[in-house]
Amino acid sequence: MTSSLVGSEMCKETGLKLVEFYAAWCGYCQKQRPILNELSENNIWIGTIDADKNPELVKQYAISGFPTFLLFKEGKVIAKLSGYHEKSELLSRLMGNLH
Repeated sequence: MTSSLVGSEMCKETGLKLVEFYAAWCGYCQKQRPILNELSENNIWIGTIDADKNPELVKQYAISGFPTFLLFKEGKVIAKLSGYHEKSELLSRLMGNLH
């Protein structure tokens, strides 16, 4: 996902979208990757943004640590989660925002 896709996809599409801001050098981000892959295999929309390559988005969304997740609904940020999260935690947060 690139910075241009964040604006266009988040505004146009409906439903929940989970976007992870990560850094290649971040150990917790690397540990988080298999969990995100599992979630995406279950038809959960997940986008990833390399913070080092997209500093303007890091600033726009006030990202201060990695990984940080933004949960979008109908194009608006409805939740922000920072740090490593187990699969069950991410699913719980997603399910809690379905309505």
